[in-house]
Amino acid sequence: MNDPRSAPLRASVTGPVAAALLVLAGVLIALAATGVLQSGDTETAIGLAADRIPGVTVVALVVTELGNTVGSTAVALAGAAVLALRGRAAEGLCLAAVPLVASVVFTVIKQLLDRARPPADLQVTFIANESLPSGHATMVAAAWTALVLVLWPVLRPRGRVLLTAFAVLWAGAVGFTRIYLGVHWLSDVLAGWTLGAALAFTVVTVLSLVLTRRTRRRDIAAA
Repeated sequence: MNDPRSAPLRASVTGPVAAALLVLAGVLIALAATGVLQSGDTETAIGLAADRIPGVTVVALVVTELGNTVGSTAVALAGAAVLALRGRAAEGLCLAAVPLVASVVFTVIKQLLDRARPPADLQVTFIANESLPSGHATMVAAAWTALVLVLWPVLRPRGRVLLTAFAVLWAGAVGFTRIYLGVHWLSDVLAGWTLGAALAFTVVTVLSLVLTRRTRRRDIAAA
């Protein structure tokens, strides 16, 4: 492993990515909220509802429950606890903060936009609250993106590949179940994935800046 006290990633790397993702999330949310993407959303929802297979639906229900907002928060908090126990308190705090920030942000956006869910006849399990962005998609993307970024410097190349691949596949699976089960529009999930990743990159960028400043102060004091 590398130096356990190194920053998750340099802010010069994560900062521009965070900015780009925030802009993209804003664009997707705006397009979805104004109805520009509604025709594609409706076509996708009707097509998936017509092609549902009982066995696949059961699996989708399990995945969507495991990947709910509580589950994603639990993953982040478990990772934060491990990092804190290993002397990486700042990284642990960062990882714990990401789901909290994501939860507040997506809840506020949902309430402001108040987009309706797909019709009840398309839903496997009826949900009536606000739809945009998908909370499941936002939280799973935020938690797992933050986990990848925080652990990236201390993992070997194979570990990085495996963790990133799992994070992408899991976030993709959870998001897909929301569309497949008819409880979210496609654009809700796309916006949620993008927003969650953007918030994770943003929080990790702040962490990187804090740790870099702390290291500089330590070096100056030692000199």
